[in-house]
This record gives sequence, C-alpha cells and structure tokens, in this order.
Amino acid sequence: MKKYIFIPLLIVLVVSLALVGCVGNKGDNGALPKVRVSEVIHSVFYAPQYVALHLGFFEEEGLDVELAISWGADRGAAALLSNSADIALFGPEAAVYIAREQSETKLIAFAQLTKRDGSFLVAREEMPNFSWDDVRGKTVIGGRAGGVPQMVHEYVLNEHAINPRVDLEMIQNIDLAATAAAFSNGVGDFVQLFEPGASSIEKSGAGHVVASFGEAGGEIPYTVYHATEQYLKNNPEIIQKFTNAIYKAQLWVQNHSAQEVAEVIKPSFEEDDFDLIVKAVERYKAQDTFSQDPILRPEALDRLQDVIILAGELDQKVPYESVVNTDFAKKAMENIN
Repeated sequence: MKKYIFIPLLIVLVVSLALVGCVGNKGDNGALPKVRVSEVIHSVFYAPQYVALHLGFFEEEGLDVELAISWGADRGAAALLSNSADIALFGPEAAVYIAREQSETKLIAFAQLTKRDGSFLVAREEMPNFSWDDVRGKTVIGGRAGGVPQMVHEYVLNEHAINPRVDLEMIQNIDLAATAAAFSNGVGDFVQLFEPGASSIEKSGAGHVVASFGEAGGEIPYTVYHATEQYLKNNPEIIQKFTNAIYKAQLWVQNHSAQEVAEVIKPSFEEDDFDLIVKAVERYKAQDTFSQDPILRPEALDRLQDVIILAGELDQKVPYESVVNTDFAKKAMENIN
C-alpha cells in the first residue's frame, strides 16, 4: 500500500498559492458577487459549465464567475485550502484523501458535473481492431499518480488482465498540459488525452483515437464541484445560486444537439476549430458523459473509492457524509424544471 503523499504536496501548493493573494467575494461598486472557480483542466468535457457561463445562467443567478485552470486535482484542492479559489472542479479523490487524513479543513463535494472518464486512448496509427492487449510492451503517456484519470486508466488495464506496472511502460512525469505536445513530438506509443486535444491530434495526423476510457471504465463521479466546509457554511446562497446555474446548464445540454452546444461554448475554445468542438461534444454525448443532475450519489462515490483502493492510493473508504453535501443539488432540482 502506498504511503499518503497528497497532504505534504498540498502544503507546498497551499503556501505557493497563498502568496499570490486573494480576491474578495463581493464585487466593487455594487457589482455582482465574484466567485473564483478553479477548473482542473480546460476541456469540452466540462461543456455544461461553459454553457452556464455563455448563456448567462450564472449572471441570471446573480453571480460573476471567474474561471482559472489548476491543471490537477491536487492544485485545485490547494487553491481551496489557500483561499485563492472559492469553488473548484476536480475529482472527489482529493476530498477523500484529505478526509482520510482527518485534516482540520474539509473539502466538500456539492455538485457533480460529469459521470464518466472524459479521456481517450490515442495511438500513432489507426487501429480499427484495437484490443487492450495491444498496449502490452508499449510506452503509454498517462496521468499523475493518484489522480482520477490515471486511476481509471489503471482500473481499465487491470480489468483486461494487464498489469500497468509490469506489462507496459507508463510515463507519468509529463505535465498534463504538455502530454499532447510530447506525443506529437514522438514520445510514447499511446497517450491519454481529453477533448478537444484528442480530436486535434487526429486532425493533425499525429494520432488516432482507438478507445474511450469513459466507455471502458463505466460510470464514476469523475468531476465534481467542491468548496471548503467553512465556505459552504458561510456562503450557502452563493453555493445554491451556483448549483442552480449548473443544473440549468445540465438540462440545456440534454435538450440540445452537439452542434448547438458547440455554438454556445465556442468562445471558451477560440483556438480550436469549430468542427473539432462539435465532434468532441458528439463523443461525450454518445457515451453519456455529462451528469443529468448535480447529485453525487452514495453508490457512485463507493465505486470511485473501489478504484482508488485498487490503485493503492487508499487503505480504507471514508464515509459518504464526510465528503458530500447534496442539499444544494436537491434544492436546485426541486425548484428548476
């Protein structure tokens, strides 16, 4: 069983982020309350969030949402703990690790956004008859140890009787933001990528999607909005308004085509071709990636903790109630239709 390294890493990150300084929640001169939101990566995977932003659902709820990218759940958690973010989107594993360490400051998951892995396995050549055995003996660019992308990756390999530590070479020391570039420059035989990165690699001819971790890994509470327990207690109205906006966006995405979703979120992906954004949304819709509502259910967290334990990152499960609060999600569903 691995020793816990998450908390020490967080201490370093918290100190670094705290030096950046904080922005107050209340806007100046009567402006809308500013909510600083940290997203773990910037991806079409989080389409409902960008729908809420660009269709004005946050503003409709009376919030001024400011987005920043953390590039990792550990960094997103550190942003919350250092008060350099009010809300952070990442996998619940970070909250689980902190709860397991019985930390004085708790992170609470309050609204789920996605329910499957949003990454894809990309190979250098087209492989129409791909099987997971094809990765044996190969070099694969994966994710950070202890992060949900890497743990789902390992879970899928184990499900196909492949030992990720023995049967292949797994590269885990490349920053998440640089994996696509590394692969394009010749590193590895396969790479794990989110959209629109996967479609962009395909269009460039540098790689081809051969498998979906979302389809292979099944349903899991992949990315969820978190805040500190203290922030939830002190700012219930802001959390409720934020959750309302997310639920409105979830309903909108369910009832509109990939083309329509892509048209709305395009401003968040100005450097990407529109056809790639459409393709990415189509892929995510086809594999039922987006959560239909913001409730993180007990059985979903239980399955995630099974995956974390299998990866050797957790020795025993933490209680559902210690890391999840569904009050805001339930109220949003009661009042919005």
